[in-house]
Amino acid sequence: MVGPKFFSPSKGLFLMAKSNTKYIFVSGGVISGIGKGITTASLATILTSKGYKVSPVKIDMYLNVDAGTIRPQEHGEVFVTDDGVESDQDLGHYERFLNSNLTAANYITTGQIYQEVIRKERSFEYNGEDVEAIPHITDEIARRIKEAGNSRSADIVLIELGGTVGEYQNAIFFEASRIMRLKNPTDVLQIHVAYLPIPGYLGEMKSKPVQMSVRTLNSMGIQPDIIVGRSENKLDDRRKDRLALFCNVATEDVISNPDVDTIYRVPSILEEQNLGEIVLKKLGLKTRNKDLKEWKALVEKIEKAKGEVKIAIVGKYFGTGDYQLEDVYVSVIEALKHASWELKVKPKLTWIDSEDFENGKQQIKLLENFDGIVVPGGFGSRGVEGILKAVQFAREHKIPYLGLCYGLHMATIEFARNVLGLKTASTEEIDKDSSHPVIHIMPEQQKLLVGREYGGTMRLGAFRCKLIPNTQVHKLYGQSEVSERHRHRYEFNNKYREQFEEKGLVVSGTSPNGKLVEMIEIPDHPFFVGTQAHPEFNSRPLKSHPLYHGFIKAAVKKS
Repeated sequence: MVGPKFFSPSKGLFLMAKSNTKYIFVSGGVISGIGKGITTASLATILTSKGYKVSPVKIDMYLNVDAGTIRPQEHGEVFVTDDGVESDQDLGHYERFLNSNLTAANYITTGQIYQEVIRKERSFEYNGEDVEAIPHITDEIARRIKEAGNSRSADIVLIELGGTVGEYQNAIFFEASRIMRLKNPTDVLQIHVAYLPIPGYLGEMKSKPVQMSVRTLNSMGIQPDIIVGRSENKLDDRRKDRLALFCNVATEDVISNPDVDTIYRVPSILEEQNLGEIVLKKLGLKTRNKDLKEWKALVEKIEKAKGEVKIAIVGKYFGTGDYQLEDVYVSVIEALKHASWELKVKPKLTWIDSEDFENGKQQIKLLENFDGIVVPGGFGSRGVEGILKAVQFAREHKIPYLGLCYGLHMATIEFARNVLGLKTASTEEIDKDSSHPVIHIMPEQQKLLVGREYGGTMRLGAFRCKLIPNTQVHKLYGQSEVSERHRHRYEFNNKYREQFEEKGLVVSGTSPNGKLVEMIEIPDHPFFVGTQAHPEFNSRPLKSHPLYHGFIKAAVKKS
């Protein structure tokens, strides 16, 4: 059975709306960063295992149209989809858990909503009505959520509401969820993920913060159907009973989600408490007896991993105050884990701020202790000389090296300076007047920067790459052409290509027309590969990415 048609801006066509789609809103309480994304991804995995088509959606509350112009330290990794959307890192978790690619329809921001409502107002699409938060903003939110379902022909749409309940900026999204529930009470479910702290001086898990969080939800006209309790330890029966009593839910609808050694254990933990069956029953859907066999096998593989491979990640976005922010490179971290587990070893990852090599806080000889070195993506001049020292050390000491986007740029500059003898070699991103710009800006990007068109204008999304026969990357992929995701403005300068190749650096991957250098490598090295792409976005826990697999394999040989 289908409903009315509606227009999809992301696809530029009219879609037929399914009238029987179900919607699950996942909100968070008490503190931010409690794991709503992993909970949402895990539930999506469970429902998929039961034979249902799902479409996960992340809603971010900032006024940015997308995540592309936000500092990594501010909001973590910018995850890029095949269709070129610069999105929140939770879309990466969704893709990895579902082993499926998502699109623009799966990512919503406050900026997108207001931008579209204002566009409609300017186009006189409201027929002279005064435009207000309710119903126009809430209607647009509901329309986008429904579009996300139809883009994947989903039976169930899971909507992760960013932020924490009680914040001013996300109130309109909670209101939209309330209205959707009011209009279709049997099709909408509310799941609240909230934190139960264990104060050290008390040594007891406290449920009161969750109770107050639910009370805030109640004040907005929303009663959660299911509560997922996040805490260091498993919720005991006493805590479940108290939450049930004071939050007005059944005891069996209080689900424990404790800290774990790997996020890939979460689907099994939730399913052991029958979360999938509870959700389907509340939505009036048939339960299907499916298991999580692949995920259980993955966890067993992780548990059986022996030995250790030590990897240094040399970058510039780790620090936020006195703390280290792993979320900046979450896809890189997960891709390294995937490959390590596949090779039956445990990855030991160490974050090194490249500025420490510049200011003397760390000596470059520190890198002798590692089996592999990764230089991830980045922008700007800060910490560059430290990165170049790390690249040189990896090249000269035969330590496996993987350069990702910015890491390819740094490898190119280092090789130019220390092998080609071009001591002033640089990138136009850092020195626009460089006498040897071995990395230069893409022509179309130059025009955009002159006009200060920064948002959503980089080379974004999936692009085909032709691999050169008999190269290392060709052997790793096992095919002649691949597709990888990109996010950059600068590229290898073909003016210097012949000089590089004469000195032993091989261009091992190009755009299909051969004009853009996409991958480089050094043949007489255990593993020295740079890619203009971000292959980590395509790595999956059930199947590691070929480049990461090859890198970790070389690192294991060195260890």
